Amino acid sequence: MLLAAPAGLAGVGLAWLLATPDGPEASSLIRVLSDCLGATVLGVTVLEWLQRSERRPVLERSALWRPLAALAGAWTVAEAALLVAAAAQTSEVGASALSSTAFGRFVGEISVGQIGAATLGCTAAIAVLTAVAFRRDARWPLTPVAVLATVALLARPVTGHMSAQALGSVFVAAHALAAALWLGPLAAMALLLRARGAWAVLLPRYSDLAWRCVAVLAVTGVVDAAVKLGDVGSLVGTGYGRIVLAKVVALVGLGALGWRWRRSWVPAAGAHRVTAEDSLRRAVVDVVAMAVAFGLAAALATTA
Repeated sequence: MLLAAPAGLAGVGLAWLLATPDGPEASSLIRVLSDCLGATVLGVTVLEWLQRSERRPVLERSALWRPLAALAGAWTVAEAALLVAAAAQTSEVGASALSSTAFGRFVGEISVGQIGAATLGCTAAIAVLTAVAFRRDARWPLTPVAVLATVALLARPVTGHMSAQALGSVFVAAHALAAALWLGPLAAMALLLRARGAWAVLLPRYSDLAWRCVAVLAVTGVVDAAVKLGDVGSLVGTGYGRIVLAKVVALVGLGALGWRWRRSWVPAAGAHRVTAEDSLRRAVVDVVAMAVAFGLAAALATTA
């Protein structure tokens, strides 16, 4: 995540160069961090699901609570910062000048604030749950964490501009969830896997999931862009359209890299012919590139 964070911020910066003065808002810098952290939290839970058929799991559940608690804590901080930034923008004041009354009105009476507060509640619940589980060395299932993380990741996107369209929320939810399931498990593997055998078990299974996520991202992204832009000329004539084009380039590039990995790295890792260190390096390259795409997506969400 140390390398993914600046990569995500770079993605927002690229979007700013493409779209200014149409956007994006400064809050995109926080949003991309939140999205990447949330995807990684969900990704940790996916790793356990991917190893469900193993008699001897390569990742013990008790070893997952500590990284989950750390990730969820950071995610909660990012969501709190997003909520304060949104409240300050609505009140047309700086964050430092935001009063408790204005903040309370924002989270209690305005839908954007209510959604943000609900999201913050979900991330805080994950942080508390995983911290308690770590302290108790619990064997609890990760299902509640997965559910709360999914709700937190989808709450904001599904209430955006597409929610007014028929099936709009469904397409947005599918897009956001596919993105999280694409980045999150690989980021989690980079954080947690230190043995060649663990990569041999989990990487091929993640690869099968990843290409499906790319397909969903492509289809839902086209639908979303078509609804928002209306015509082909807007792809180059608007800031929003130029960010969409950048996302297309990123998706094609990442898809090509993924295709190459499926033909080389994935089968070699599955056959125990790749060291854990080499797998880690390749995963980091992929995660950093994905984080740039996440930065573009976060910026797109706040661009007119």
